[in-house]
Amino acid sequence: MDISFYVTLFAVLAFVTGAAIGSFLNVGIYRLPRDISIRQPRRSFCPVCKTSIPWRQNIPLLSWLLLRGRCAKCGTRIAFRYFGVELLTALLFLAVWEFFPWKIAVAYWVFISILLIATFVDLEHFIIPDQITIGGTVAGIVASFLVPELMKTSSEISITAFAAVVRSALAAALGYVILWIVLEGGKIAFGKKRVRLDGPTPFSWMRHGDDADFIVGEERGLWSDYFAREKDRLLLHCDEAKIDNRVIGNEVLEFHYNRVRLGNEEFVLDAVDQISGVASELEIPREAMGRGDLKFLAAIGAFLGWRGVLFSIFAGSVAGSLVGLTTLIVGKRVWSAKLPFGPYLALGALIWMFFGEKFVHWYMQLMNPV
Repeated sequence: MDISFYVTLFAVLAFVTGAAIGSFLNVGIYRLPRDISIRQPRRSFCPVCKTSIPWRQNIPLLSWLLLRGRCAKCGTRIAFRYFGVELLTALLFLAVWEFFPWKIAVAYWVFISILLIATFVDLEHFIIPDQITIGGTVAGIVASFLVPELMKTSSEISITAFAAVVRSALAAALGYVILWIVLEGGKIAFGKKRVRLDGPTPFSWMRHGDDADFIVGEERGLWSDYFAREKDRLLLHCDEAKIDNRVIGNEVLEFHYNRVRLGNEEFVLDAVDQISGVASELEIPREAMGRGDLKFLAAIGAFLGWRGVLFSIFAGSVAGSLVGLTTLIVGKRVWSAKLPFGPYLALGALIWMFFGEKFVHWYMQLMNPV
């Protein structure tokens, strides 16, 4: 039988496998940030009516098209993201299969799955779950043991499994440490943001359960979203304020996550139900990036090695700068401000996977033209 038949057959299988895996990735993208088990319930369900979706309505790519992007039970629109993730996974699986030897391709299928879940969860929830980052780092080290070629450079003939594991672990550590330095440096340089309000503005802090709603004017957010570390503080310059039944005049409230200080007095927030008043200015803590990005880059390093780490940071920063510049030109700067750094790192990792060696070759020629 003509070998081209088998080439086509395996290409089709790679595409179909990618679409099926993409369907499972959608489960993880929806459930992981909501702390829902990916094993129970076993079947996918409509997020609105909670009806389990039978297999015939859960065929990757086809079902979304045949149902016209709606739930068969309640008619609620199903986001295009579900179809998009399945298609993107299928295309990337096919590209990896065509581009790499089969052992490396299978390992990169795992890596691509990690990149996609991290990207879409980060875009929607501004977090990257530990199951993806820490689990991805472990998966990368294990993959390097099983497929040492992942850590081999173009100038090497071969590499042992032990050497590959060491390189994978060191690259993961390098990725984490580099972004940790950036994070801490950014915290020192840009660790707070001063917001001058447009005149006296009502604010309120209302506790519910283990968290609280913090409202300033028309802006509402969860209290926990403002604090990444214990030493962070939020300053609220008040024209007047009220802590439960305690009325306060013109003062500055110094908030930490679990307490508020007023001069020499300190109130434990667990014992306070409501704080309200009128403010003229606030200073909020902020991070250069989320700590999930540190662990995400560690996972990238575990699969791609130290060069992949450096390139992902470089390419991600360039991509972020281009997006920021473009949105600034079109007057939509707020759009790029809402994009986390994780997807840029994932994009850099993908570019390195397919074109990394060509980039190194081009760079070496640029540095040594002779």
